[in-house]
Amino acid sequence: MSRFGYFANMDLIPKPDQVVSAASNVAHKMLYGGVADLRKMPRTLIDEGLLRQVYHYRPAGKVKEQGDPVLLVTPLAAPSICFDLRRGCSLVEHLVTGGRPTYLVEYGEVSFRDRNLGMEHWIDEVVPEAIRATSAHAGGRPVHVVGWSLGGIFMTLAAADDPSLPIASMTVVGSPFDVAKVPLMAPLRPLVKIADRPWLGGLTDGRGPVTRVYQAMGGAPKPLVRWAFQLSAAQKLVSKPLVKLQNLDDTDFLAQLEAVDNFTANMIAYPGRTFGQLYHRFFKTNDLKYGYFAFGDRRIEIKDVDKPVLVFGGATDGIAPVACVKAVVPLLTGSPEVRFEVVPGGHLGMLTGRSARETTWKFIDGWITKWSSDKSPDEAAEADAEIADAEAATAASRPAKPATSSKPSKSSKPGATDAAGIGASPTRRYGSGSSRSLAK
Repeated sequence: MSRFGYFANMDLIPKPDQVVSAASNVAHKMLYGGVADLRKMPRTLIDEGLLRQVYHYRPAGKVKEQGDPVLLVTPLAAPSICFDLRRGCSLVEHLVTGGRPTYLVEYGEVSFRDRNLGMEHWIDEVVPEAIRATSAHAGGRPVHVVGWSLGGIFMTLAAADDPSLPIASMTVVGSPFDVAKVPLMAPLRPLVKIADRPWLGGLTDGRGPVTRVYQAMGGAPKPLVRWAFQLSAAQKLVSKPLVKLQNLDDTDFLAQLEAVDNFTANMIAYPGRTFGQLYHRFFKTNDLKYGYFAFGDRRIEIKDVDKPVLVFGGATDGIAPVACVKAVVPLLTGSPEVRFEVVPGGHLGMLTGRSARETTWKFIDGWITKWSSDKSPDEAAEADAEIADAEAATAASRPAKPATSSKPSKSSKPGATDAAGIGASPTRRYGSGSSRSLAK
């Protein structure tokens, strides 16, 4: 084979349709600011309180709402667009167009005046009131609650604390229940314990420097939260310009990058007391690993959750790795059914990446149908089919084992995926500059 033929077979020379597509994307970026459709699904405010706004998403077109409502619970610091990232990669859009009554609770802007609010505010008031408001607005039906990241922890603790809440099922997406299993955090914990000891051998008021800083700032400000999220994907951030260049012809890939950038730019601050609880009780002492969370003399036990729970871990999640999320499974001893699934994507990608359409969302569809309050025998069979489809799609997203070796490669471990955070595109026509380069 000639040298030219060898390079041609490697697909290093762009094809004419690739050049046209890349030029179109560049022109669209220059003329319109981007290629992503960032329009949000229309919604109506139905309930509000202190740092609590509950929205109902309006039905899509002629689609009629039916069945139990779904409530999406956002984490602190992250904007609610995590559930409505962009058209085509929006869990909200997926649920609404499927006819499910869809609701969301968000918290608005957190300011210095909110610095005295602790996690109790979300566990005792925000999440329970949102669940009750959703149920009431949907005619008294029980609610399927879906919580991402810290939202999943709030939801779990609220359900454990009050079994009377009208909950039909729970879905926990990428929630870190054992931070000792986060590789990024493990080396820092002993250093932080030393650094945050009270100065001068306790001659001060007993507060270490870390505690002093976040109390003085009233929590964690937005720029710091944004920086921390970006740091968790530092390798992708460094390689991002090259990845963009390699994928100039892939409109869907570029749209997802734009949507993730928009999400990161809209991070929200943490209130001071809540940030302090997260720092001391999650990061330093890792309480949730042991199945409880304590507020003074009060103690919430995760074993008291008596609802069915679906738990997702992201195959390439650097913020809440699979083992960190899976730690909640053995703690849910009071649940009638606990199901754990590893799906493609990173912390955000597992929820709303391109692979989520056929994996995470189908699991959620099947789970909600399975635990609906008035499902028919036909719907029960439909739930099994949806879950089976999701299992097949998830298995297909994992790299195949090498045919020449009987030993499994590192990339073929259960839950592995061929794409980082934003997900791969299995239907892309072109061979060069694949979105799979993010995994390299």
